[in-house]
Amino acid sequence: MSMSGKSKVAALVVVVAAVAVAFAMFQGRDGGGERQAGWSPKKPVELIIMAGVGGGADQIARLLQGLIEKKGLSPRPFIPINKPGGSGAEALRYLQDKAGDDHVVLVTLNSFYTTPIIQQGIGVDVREFTPIGRMALDNFLLWVHQDRADIADLDGYVAAVRGAGRNWKVGGTGVGQEDSILTAMMENHFNYEVTYIPFPGGGTVAKNLVGKHIDSTVNNPAEQNEFYRAGNTKPLVQFTASRLPAYPDVPTAKELGHDLQYYMQRSINGPPGMSEAAQNWYIGLFRELFESDEWQKFCVDDGLACEEWLAGDDLRDYHLTEIQKHRQLIESVGAGAITGE
Repeated sequence: MSMSGKSKVAALVVVVAAVAVAFAMFQGRDGGGERQAGWSPKKPVELIIMAGVGGGADQIARLLQGLIEKKGLSPRPFIPINKPGGSGAEALRYLQDKAGDDHVVLVTLNSFYTTPIIQQGIGVDVREFTPIGRMALDNFLLWVHQDRADIADLDGYVAAVRGAGRNWKVGGTGVGQEDSILTAMMENHFNYEVTYIPFPGGGTVAKNLVGKHIDSTVNNPAEQNEFYRAGNTKPLVQFTASRLPAYPDVPTAKELGHDLQYYMQRSINGPPGMSEAAQNWYIGLFRELFESDEWQKFCVDDGLACEEWLAGDDLRDYHLTEIQKHRQLIESVGAGAITGE
């Protein structure tokens, strides 16, 4: 080969190497891998939270947002936005009105199912939303203030509530929300009545229990852990199939002979009509977060179940099943028992 030919080959090698380096840098900057080969956000992504500041959904959303930033997983930032109004109706309606928008996603609770069932006038059909990924199943415990020396277990709690009647105040995050459903389930099961006090978020509920403005709550672990660890509140029972690793000494209602179990999904969904390319990008992003050491540690420490990843059509099927379950649950306890009407 002539010197001229060798020079051309050398130049070609340099060009190929430069392209490879540039591609690698692009992958590293934007989160890398097959997920970044196609669509990616072109502007900030709205991370809508259908609950108030400080609650479980809010904590989860801000943890995920922080991990996305820390790990450099998106070329554009995720912006957490709380829309708690109307037991999540505000957030659901907002997402419905964002149909076709690839730059907005929703962090959900079970009010994703219950609010459209109870508040049919909001004109939202969550079956049309774009399923992305289920990050966890959250759990519920029954909490009272640590100072309630007269209440050491579930039997003591039931006796105290029956003695107080409607003077017993249970705090929650709004009518139609998960804790109002579980409260109605307990009223029906134990044959007592309480006064349900709604607050704008689970964090506010927790603070009101510490301040003794309410008598009890069925907060998620993440919402009470700070106060539990500080010795302000105590859990009496878990509404789970088995004891959570974070609460090995707290019995389940099932263990005590009461068939009371309830779980809350923590999933990410897009608006109706999100493009398939965007949906796939978000699925890849949130799966990477789901499998991260940081997320799995959070799940263990804060009492969430994060063993099974569901995405796309599998999550859609799960939603359809849960919508039917919640419709039947609301019918069994009565919508009036949940809304107080």
